[in-house]
Amino acid sequence: MTDDPQPEKRSTRRALLITGVGAAGVLAGAAGTKVVDARTHPGAATAPADATLPPSEDLMREHGVLKRVLLIYRAMDDQIAAGHRPPADALADAAKLIHDFIEGFHEGLEEAYVFPRLQAAGRHVDTVRTLLTQHAAGRRITQRVLQSATTAKLRSAAARQATRRDLASFVRMYEPHEAREDTVIFPTFRAITPAAQFVRLGEQFANMEADRFGTNSFTDMVTTVAQIERSLGIDNLADFTPAG
Repeated sequence: MTDDPQPEKRSTRRALLITGVGAAGVLAGAAGTKVVDARTHPGAATAPADATLPPSEDLMREHGVLKRVLLIYRAMDDQIAAGHRPPADALADAAKLIHDFIEGFHEGLEEAYVFPRLQAAGRHVDTVRTLLTQHAAGRRITQRVLQSATTAKLRSAAARQATRRDLASFVRMYEPHEAREDTVIFPTFRAITPAAQFVRLGEQFANMEADRFGTNSFTDMVTTVAQIERSLGIDNLADFTPAG
């Protein structure tokens, strides 16, 4: 969309600067996310001046952004099912937000900081394995959606149906995925992490987000989501209230 608040923040290489706590070098799947040691990026380890959220609450807040994109995907799925062509720019912006922020940053935090702690403690190991598999599957879907998000490709009925299947698959997977993380994974992560270390992680998460996306990153992303919602006519919360 042309009214993207920070288009200069996008790049073809999605680098993620991760600090300390045993995550020295992790490659996170098809999104090209690179996790590197804070010793080569010392600025990322400096705490911000203002108060920061606990890391579990920060991750849950980011899930709120994901949930709103899932609603956008549902709306586009409905448009295609009704025989309409979804706006290519809205689809591209939604998929880029998933690619850049959810897959390129949020999931990088989970894979570098949250999941290894649970695995080391022997907690929810099978669930973590499934979540990692779903991260990889989601990245593959996002790549296909990004490739299909052009006006020329969406003119094709076959391409629209393929996109619809991808959108539906993504929503179907990520609704239980994020719900399991919010209710099982993140509470356990908090329970097994020493309090002082938990505070430091919150500071690190906040600084990494500011370094990657800017100091007003969360507000900017919510603004972008709201713009996409308005373009699809799903921005009025009252419209979701049942009549009876």
